[in-house]
Amino acid sequence: MTATTLVEVSPRDGLQNEQTLLSVDEKVELVNRSVAAGVRRIEAVSFVNPKRVPQMAGAEEVMAQVPRSPDVSYIGLVLNRRGLERALAAGVDEVNAVVVATDEFSRRNQGCTVDEGILAWDDIAADAKAAGVRTTVTIAASFGCPFSGDVDPTRVIELADRLAQAGPDEIALADTIGVGVPQQVRILADGLSRVAPGVAQRWHFHNTRNTGYANALTALETGAHALDSSIGGFGGCPFAPAATGNIASEDLVYALNRSGVTTGVSLETLTETAAWLGQRLAKEVPALLGRAGNFPTV
Repeated sequence: MTATTLVEVSPRDGLQNEQTLLSVDEKVELVNRSVAAGVRRIEAVSFVNPKRVPQMAGAEEVMAQVPRSPDVSYIGLVLNRRGLERALAAGVDEVNAVVVATDEFSRRNQGCTVDEGILAWDDIAADAKAAGVRTTVTIAASFGCPFSGDVDPTRVIELADRLAQAGPDEIALADTIGVGVPQQVRILADGLSRVAPGVAQRWHFHNTRNTGYANALTALETGAHALDSSIGGFGGCPFAPAATGNIASEDLVYALNRSGVTTGVSLETLTETAAWLGQRLAKEVPALLGRAGNFPTV
């Protein structure tokens, strides 16, 4: 039996595109529920401008209240030096910096070109490592861009090569708008292994076109160290038109369990939390497991 790490992103990606704003206490409860489910890496907050993404306001207050344990690691998303300073002051265990694969999406999402994003990452990586904080760099829109269309895998691998020079602990490839298919996963995984050997691979999939779970299982076969998912399947990017939710944590864990892959995460707690979150957001839960139930049932 193999094992993989589930990175729970519902407190960050799961909320950032929702019209209903959760309170700090509700965000902390979502984190608490994730920990209770057995998740040990949680992308808990995003240190972005709350005027641009009001759903992410209160990051410092959330970090001040989350339960601390040596075996639980909290990740903060950062886009620039100011975000990193806030993250370090708040006591995150890891930072996840984002560089977008296309200039047009990068300008809309982060207000900079790809090259400027790489420079920002270099600064973040150096300062985070000096502070003893683990680093991830995510290449957003690795599979396709809502404005520029298809993204050539060669461009993504060349970008990964440049980003790897700063020595990240982990490189994540994100299908931000859910257009990828397993063949692309294999091509990108092979290229990433070639330009960044020994660097842990993390994958971030959305299920916009119902390929997210196939992509996740393919990434696992190619050596994925970690897979992102969001409780209930909530999520999306506010700067990507028609982007829908992440792959759902409970649906992913079901598939992994039935495939003989250990995650250490409780399906029952995930589905209960998905129902709770759906009530808070006043939305139907996108995930399917809560409707069909686990199998076998005894």
